[in-house]
Amino acid sequence: MKRNHTIVIEFFLLGFGGLHSLRIPLFLLCLLVYVLCLTGNLMIIILVATSHLLDSPMYYFLCHLSMCDMILTTGIVPSLLHIILRNGRVMSFPDCITQFQFFAASTGTECLLLTAMSYDRYLAICHPLSYVPIMGTRLRHYLVLASWGLSFTITSIIVVLMSRLNFCSENIIDHFFCDFVPILQLSCSDTRLLQTIDLILTAPVTLLPFMAIIVSYICISSVIIKIPTVMGRQKAFSTCSSHLTVVSIFYLSLIAIYLVPASGHSVNALKGLSFMYTVITPFLNPLIYTLRNQEIKLAFMKIVCLRWKTQKN
Repeated sequence: MKRNHTIVIEFFLLGFGGLHSLRIPLFLLCLLVYVLCLTGNLMIIILVATSHLLDSPMYYFLCHLSMCDMILTTGIVPSLLHIILRNGRVMSFPDCITQFQFFAASTGTECLLLTAMSYDRYLAICHPLSYVPIMGTRLRHYLVLASWGLSFTITSIIVVLMSRLNFCSENIIDHFFCDFVPILQLSCSDTRLLQTIDLILTAPVTLLPFMAIIVSYICISSVIIKIPTVMGRQKAFSTCSSHLTVVSIFYLSLIAIYLVPASGHSVNALKGLSFMYTVITPFLNPLIYTLRNQEIKLAFMKIVCLRWKTQKN
């Protein structure tokens, strides 16, 4: 049996070709967005960990969602910055599939966490009397552990199978990071079985959570509509508006990239959608939750005031 020597294979990532005069502005934009993304998500993690005002299951899930965004952007943006400056980057096969694993695992975990958050909102609005007994400390931990564990287990299986692929002569990836399809397109092995396994394994962390979120918000909407007062409906909707906004942006990008047939968009359009999904969306998430959430604003102001009083004394 012929052995595969993927350990010595290197791929060349093209990134965004033909930038010319836009290279430096794009580099600065990506760097700024990356720094702001890390700052915003780190701020949410610190606030949730230190403020008693945010001691609830929803914010516990939000804290882990911020961790997902940090892992996603840190796995891709530093490499993207190198690609922009150098007009491409050489990446070894182990580095390439490692980048893919962290990208895929954080994506899968985010899908599951968003589903847990929608279940939290469903309980809070549709079954408020059962909310505290059901969504206790133990359940929230189980949901988070299951989200991280299931996602990383599935992606590890796929990565192990990818590591057994053979690669012949072509080694140019016309993308700015190592995604599943671009890697398989370069392989001279038969990838049909791997694609089938990937479809079967990723459905529990992508498609099924999406369907569960839709069902939960149908139930939530039916309850909100029945609330007799306008103020009551607005108050109920405000408790899940930020989450619904994040879910919409996240899944619209995901669907546009992975569910639209490859012939439905050009390579540049695919790169643009991927850029939105991997760079812009993780940057927008903390903004959406902080700008539209009074509890987070209040917790932040209390920490700032406490810090100012401490320094003054």
